[in-house]
Amino acid sequence: MTRSAATPSLMPGYTASGGVLSQRALNRALLARQLLLRREQRSAAETIEHLVGMQAQVPGNRYVALWSRLEGFQPDELSQLIAGRQAVRTSLMRATIHLVTARDCLALRPVMQSVLERTFASSAFARNIAGVDLDALLTAGRELLEEQPRTRAELRPLLAQRWPGYDDDSLAAAIGFLLPVVHVTPRWLWGKSGAARLTTVEAWLGRPLDPDPNPDTTILRYLAAFGPATVADIRIWSRLSGMREVIERLRPRLVTFRDEGGRELYDVPEAPRPDPETPAPPRFLPEYDNILLSHDDRGRIIHGDRGLPMPAGRGGELGAVLVEGFLGGMWRVTRQRGNATLLVETDGSWMKADRTAVADEGARLLDFLAADAHDRDVQLRERC
Repeated sequence: MTRSAATPSLMPGYTASGGVLSQRALNRALLARQLLLRREQRSAAETIEHLVGMQAQVPGNRYVALWSRLEGFQPDELSQLIAGRQAVRTSLMRATIHLVTARDCLALRPVMQSVLERTFASSAFARNIAGVDLDALLTAGRELLEEQPRTRAELRPLLAQRWPGYDDDSLAAAIGFLLPVVHVTPRWLWGKSGAARLTTVEAWLGRPLDPDPNPDTTILRYLAAFGPATVADIRIWSRLSGMREVIERLRPRLVTFRDEGGRELYDVPEAPRPDPETPAPPRFLPEYDNILLSHDDRGRIIHGDRGLPMPAGRGGELGAVLVEGFLGGMWRVTRQRGNATLLVETDGSWMKADRTAVADEGARLLDFLAADAHDRDVQLRERC
């Protein structure tokens, strides 16, 4: 499994550095790097590493994310990676849960440790256990989780026995934030369910964390997957501090542009920057896909940088629809009595060709998510 740079493709009319990139140019660059202009022949592991992990709060999200990016993706490929401990689910960028390969977990968690510590320190959890010896708490947590993987519900009373009088949910949260832990199988396998159990990274992977974490490498990888980007974009994606210093250190290795607002954009020279008129097919993305969350200025993917509306109703898989490269609507799959329905709510701006293309892609998504359904139906409606 190797990390490979994307095929170089500079925009017509631009030199290796300099020039102004329009929102549409930034959109096409982002789609190309996120493997959303066309499905590619890559392994799931290579793709997860190329994307610097995938947001994974919801168990099924990463299966949809990979299906939209890879030609012929089969869920068993990812399930086997997870079952074989080659991919894990852990807290990283923005202190949120990501799916990463095992080697990226060992490399990225030390880089992001300061983000998790800062997030915890500013939370009510930290205030609730003020006065607790955190080193002793983490030592106890490590012992309990390495003895056997445990749910937070199982962990809380064990911690409360040692620290009576303190909020047990906050004691468990401290361990989740501050101790490098992973969520273990079987819950995260395709078609499986179960409570989220935690153990330490070292116990699960049998290897130590990187003793010499390197934020420079992490930021170069972010640019390759999400750039061109500003310093503010990098901060939003990672929540790391000191990014201006990192960029200045990396500047000799980067190319620079400006956006239409005059902000300086940084990029790795070899990353693709396609012609902004490159066609973009409709794509279904899962809830919380990183493409929607990893920039300070989300205008490159969301017209007007508006918020992310959710479809009406509750339950079922859900996510966003890209139309001509930009957020164009939301989707939800619901199941009832062996039938599955994909509801797509549009923003009212779609052309007839867009509706046809989205319906066709939606039918393929429904085949993927609900292959066992007796009847599958795709419905498009304008959002009120």
